[in-house]
Amino acid sequence: MSAGPTTPTRSAPIAPAALVAAVDTALTEFFTDRRDLVGELGPVFVDAVAELEDFVLRGGKRTRPSFAWTGWLGAGGDPAGPQAGPVLTACAALELVQACALIHDDIIDSSRTRRGFPTVHVDFEKRHREREWRGDSGHFGISVAVLIGDLALAWADDMVSAAGLDPAARVRFAPVWAAMRTEVMGGQLLDIHGEAGADDSVEAALRINRYKTAAYTVERPLHLGAALADADPALIAAYREFGTDIGIAFQLRDDLLGVFGDPAVTGKPSGDDLREGKRTVLVAEALRRADATIPAAAELLRSSLGTDLSPDTVTRLRALITELGAVDEVERRIADLTDRGLAALEHSSATPEAKERLRAMALAATKRVA
Repeated sequence: MSAGPTTPTRSAPIAPAALVAAVDTALTEFFTDRRDLVGELGPVFVDAVAELEDFVLRGGKRTRPSFAWTGWLGAGGDPAGPQAGPVLTACAALELVQACALIHDDIIDSSRTRRGFPTVHVDFEKRHREREWRGDSGHFGISVAVLIGDLALAWADDMVSAAGLDPAARVRFAPVWAAMRTEVMGGQLLDIHGEAGADDSVEAALRINRYKTAAYTVERPLHLGAALADADPALIAAYREFGTDIGIAFQLRDDLLGVFGDPAVTGKPSGDDLREGKRTVLVAEALRRADATIPAAAELLRSSLGTDLSPDTVTRLRALITELGAVDEVERRIADLTDRGLAALEHSSATPEAKERLRAMALAATKRVA
């Protein structure tokens, strides 16, 4: 095992660029440490792991490790202390959970691109087709991607286990980590259920946002950092309140970008959420309003969701959603959640430096364009 990544110094304990670089180093070292074991299984597995490594290291804002690390610092973690390296490595493992979620999500949503690149299942589908192997290329690509996503989740646990956390910290960390993984899987299942049309209410969409996104994007990462620092219950409660509100606002912004975002910036086709039939809060709010005032518009929305929409139809649906006032309502929710979350943070016992950084992260997450 390597000695661990270089952590940000006390003079700049939560500098974003330094933190992202440190997380990338921890991830790179983890993949390097797995080379010999992976090699023993032969070139097929080597190629699959290379795809996972490229996927993980290709980019991303490292949002989840950043919240976890900053939560640890805000609860009194010492960036110059002996546990700084192990803590940062454990925080970086969140990127492997994220990789699993994204790879599987792309399969579920039949997405063809991710961050401007082919999704993992599409990449392996293409390899199968080009090499003229036996069987169905699409099924092959999905099968390989499922296993790569599973490997990412298993390796997230391995990365935490090998991080070198002290035993007491591991005991505090474990139940929060377990809850987070259960919540994100449950949230994904709720999302699939919603897309099947079983419940297209605003309340159902908010429940999905709470567990599929907010819990493992902001709330639980902060909780993990606090647990590692042995924070008091009051700070943990404040972190969780802040994390839930900002995490839901983060997803609501994502909902807007999924319909109105610029493909050149988001890396995904315009109106992709409509084609995938996602029952987001934006769509649910539009349906609620249409049901009450313009039933024909509600029927148009319901019949269009999840179909291969032309650019003109996407434009028409965007205009309809806007005219119904759903966009303004989602923007109002984002603003209210952000204000409430920031108030919880401000009244917490987190360090001033961490409050400043978390405030900036919250605003970046809820006002982003990609």
